[in-house]
Amino acid sequence: MAEVGALRLGGFSRAVVWRPWRRVLIVLGAAGLTLLACLALGRIPLAPGALASALATPHSDLGLIVWQLRLPRTLLGALVGGALALSGWLLQQVMRNPLASPDTLGVTSGASAAAVGYFAFLAADLGSRWLPLAAASGALFAACVVYLMAWRRGVTPLRLVLTGIGLSALLGAVTTFVLVSSPLSTTLSAYVWLTGSVYGGNWPDVGQLALWFALAVAVMAPLVRFALLAALDDALAVGIGVRVQVVRAALMILAASLAGIAVAWGGAMAFVGLVAPHLARRLVRAPGAAQVVMACVLGACLVMLADLAGRTLCLPLDLPAGIFVAAIGAPFFLGLLLRQAS
Repeated sequence: MAEVGALRLGGFSRAVVWRPWRRVLIVLGAAGLTLLACLALGRIPLAPGALASALATPHSDLGLIVWQLRLPRTLLGALVGGALALSGWLLQQVMRNPLASPDTLGVTSGASAAAVGYFAFLAADLGSRWLPLAAASGALFAACVVYLMAWRRGVTPLRLVLTGIGLSALLGAVTTFVLVSSPLSTTLSAYVWLTGSVYGGNWPDVGQLALWFALAVAVMAPLVRFALLAALDDALAVGIGVRVQVVRAALMILAASLAGIAVAWGGAMAFVGLVAPHLARRLVRAPGAAQVVMACVLGACLVMLADLAGRTLCLPLDLPAGIFVAAIGAPFFLGLLLRQAS
């Protein structure tokens, strides 16, 4: 197969480099194996034959375990990881900073503060069904505040990063204050959510998150080329006709929306938006659609594996996936800091 081909559809034509897409297919195969491992392993381990039988008979005892407990939880984790990875990729492109992520720019903190406030003041009356809306609203609000506070005749990546770090610290203090002043039952529920967990994921959750994720991807697809241009120097981007401030604001809102919907259903799962885009860049060097898809698949694999570790390594305990994501992400983050400093 030639390394460069052409994709044509009506009046649309685009050159395609096949080599990175072959790597994407390999990682997609690994993601499929990860999914099967998540379905097979647990408190009741299933051999390959038993797993195949359970998948073929959804109404059997083993079929109920696979179809109603493990599969929706695993798919929810994959969607959460994919959305966080896409958000992180966008932010790193816009900020031109390898340390940028939803965690460092205050987006995750905004969602967390809104969710904890909902747990403390509204959950008793409204239940948990509006929690995703509260978390997503908090993420978008934080992104808008960061952008407005960083505005000085335009916005630069450095000001955005510094403002995001400051706002993240402030929102973290707000979250802690609400937790310590809330009843113990509220604090426990909120703390598990803040750690990041897909425990109790069900098909309605998967359907709702999949819908929002599909809408965000549909909006993102035509903006990917602008995200690639956002990595250029501002003067150079203006020189080739890019409306830098408009594009930067649109990509920030899109990244915040992706992080918001992920945090809404999966909790404040740190470091996914940092680790997955970096791994994708190592596997696919050239920026483009293949790199975006690679980041999404790697983010999904990361959360699926973390959730699998959480529910199998410490049986009979079922630990939040966020613990294991942080165990991988924190050393990775420190390594990046040391590498930037050297």
